[in-house]
Amino acid sequence: MKKVLFITIAVIFMSCSPKSLDSPAVIGRMTHTEIDSMLRVNAKNDYSITDRISLYSEMFLETPYSWTATGDGPYALLETYPLVNFQETNCMVYCEHVLALSISDSWDNFFNNLQQIRYQNGLIGMKTRNHYTMADWLPENSWILDDVSREVGGKYTKSMTRTISHENFFKGKGMTDLRYIKLDRSITVEYVPMEYLDKVKSRIHSGDIVAMLFADKDDIFSAHMLMIVKKNGELYFREASTSNYSTFETKYDTWLEWKGSSKKYAGIAFMRVKDDLNIRNAVILPWHINDLK
Repeated sequence: MKKVLFITIAVIFMSCSPKSLDSPAVIGRMTHTEIDSMLRVNAKNDYSITDRISLYSEMFLETPYSWTATGDGPYALLETYPLVNFQETNCMVYCEHVLALSISDSWDNFFNNLQQIRYQNGLIGMKTRNHYTMADWLPENSWILDDVSREVGGKYTKSMTRTISHENFFKGKGMTDLRYIKLDRSITVEYVPMEYLDKVKSRIHSGDIVAMLFADKDDIFSAHMLMIVKKNGELYFREASTSNYSTFETKYDTWLEWKGSSKKYAGIAFMRVKDDLNIRNAVILPWHINDLK
């Protein structure tokens, strides 16, 4: 399977259109038509969803980082950045794009699946976007992802409680129309402390999506989103980060040496594609998502 994935990437890279060579990343060099063809082929290549997460996340490596990579489209009132952007990315957008690609069998289905992942019930807008990873993004995507923090952490698992205020968040963006927003709420989440991540390595699966949690905030959980993949028998973190304003991968143990002792982070929460969906040749059609919820 690993050899097949490598060959797939190599073939795609060689077929990219010359006009798109401005981007250093494989996916950024492809046209929408080429991506559509790739999705059609890979939907029939005996891959599971997490196989595709490994494949597609690699194709974004070297994509430049941008805080404003995506928004709510050109007709939005506030953030008029594009709904899809493969030329630049950030930590949440990277995870969203990869997950949406990994469950799709065409460009159109990717685009619509992406909106279901990014927005509540796929309704595009600032108020319905899943801004908070642990308070919005994971609960709204429980149709595709399980919170497996306790499964991974075992006896090392801890929990934290924070109060999330969409009102304060939207006021900070200059919004005055606060109708229809979620009420302030206290939420408790589980996580694996940074100091124990070396002890739970064997329970991590390739394709896990993870969130680094702040140690010293009382109004937000997640500081950063990443993916973990297995390559050549070793685990790697893949992330889009401001640490070098790019998208890159780091061996698991090396990453722990780099980040593990930081006092800024309490630990990591783990999210995983549901077992019953993560089967060979599985695709999820946008019009079936409501049935999964």
